[in-house]
Amino acid sequence: MKTKKIIKLLGIFIFMISIVSCDNDDSGFSPNPQPAPGEGSLNLPPLNPQLVAEGQDIFRYDTFGNETFWTDVLQMNQVIETAVSPATALSVGLKVDAAALPQEVVTAIQNGDVDLNDPQTTLVLLQLDAVLGVKGEVSQNQDGSLSLDRVGITCALCHSTVDDSFAPGIGNRLDGWANRDLNPGLIISLSPALDQATKDIYASWGPGLYDPRFNIDGIDNPVVIPPAYGLYGLPKAIFTGDGDVEHEPAGPVAYWNRYVAVTQMRGHGYFEDTRLNLVRDYREGDDLVTDKLPALQEYQFSLNPPASPSGTFDVAAAARGKELFSGKAQCATCHSGPLFSDNTIDGRLHPQSASVAVDKDYVNRSATKQWRVTPLKGIWQHAPYFHDGSAATLADVVERYNDENSLNLSNTEKADLTEYLKSI
Repeated sequence: MKTKKIIKLLGIFIFMISIVSCDNDDSGFSPNPQPAPGEGSLNLPPLNPQLVAEGQDIFRYDTFGNETFWTDVLQMNQVIETAVSPATALSVGLKVDAAALPQEVVTAIQNGDVDLNDPQTTLVLLQLDAVLGVKGEVSQNQDGSLSLDRVGITCALCHSTVDDSFAPGIGNRLDGWANRDLNPGLIISLSPALDQATKDIYASWGPGLYDPRFNIDGIDNPVVIPPAYGLYGLPKAIFTGDGDVEHEPAGPVAYWNRYVAVTQMRGHGYFEDTRLNLVRDYREGDDLVTDKLPALQEYQFSLNPPASPSGTFDVAAAARGKELFSGKAQCATCHSGPLFSDNTIDGRLHPQSASVAVDKDYVNRSATKQWRVTPLKGIWQHAPYFHDGSAATLADVVERYNDENSLNLSNTEKADLTEYLKSI
């Protein structure tokens, strides 16, 4: 009986060894081959519709109580009330939800009867909950003018935009899309509570860039605002893979939601990561973050990458580029699996040297000190590319990889690969 047990355990051990060694198999045969990049399924469980609905409301409208920071500390209510007209707001990348505008307001705008250079008009838009990512408490003075008593921000500020169907910057919501028009640093720099040196740093970042660690380590090194779609099935979240269930039981994206809600948005909550030697506690006898993380993550999981618009890429060239992606160009070495990221296979990360971005130092500020391979679906939508935005176009991305990895792609091959990336 004891001999049979030993033989059984030995068989299990050999089986486990064979699984571990599959990645190093030189025979070219895999008993469980990965599907072609972007194809196949991760067989994920269905999402909870009730949680998705709750999460949508949190994503769009919940400030986690951060009015105590944006109003009481930064005094942004005074800035908006006195100096931010709709024209100014649109110029710094803020977006307006056309669906929140009553028909009489729509008609007035169309007829030119609305003063888009008057901050009072901005307060009207805030009353209507029409400014994506900004929540305001507006009151009326005895003379009929409006005052912005309190203001806070939501997730939608950076991770939503609009389709410009009404006018540039005004249209239907596109939740999860990175708002690369937004200039958050410039907006923050308007606060009268900051010293000039700090204002100058914030104002220097430019549209589509934000440094989520600057107020933690004091290093000025902004990164592009990432999209919040196509995340379901990734074991680790953000560029450096800091977020995972080991460090946030609610889930990998919930880790980063907690980090941003507490340390950046300054919501009433608690964040701790011993890997970063970081603790931030902004609770004021309350916690307005933790209980909302599961629903918020569920909604983000429901946001699918947008399909590439018809007519924006050469179909024949893209077909040739697809072959290059998995072959000569070596892209599928890392951008593998249904989400074009090997992170879905085993949560793997890559060393600092693996990046072809200009800035390779950002990773040193992270908890992992490594890179997570970015999923590629919807990549056509969120230029510029790499975490530092150092590639303006997908053609620039291909050129960078060709040079860094000595791929020796011809001009025609580079063009074909670019068309494939545009089609994903």
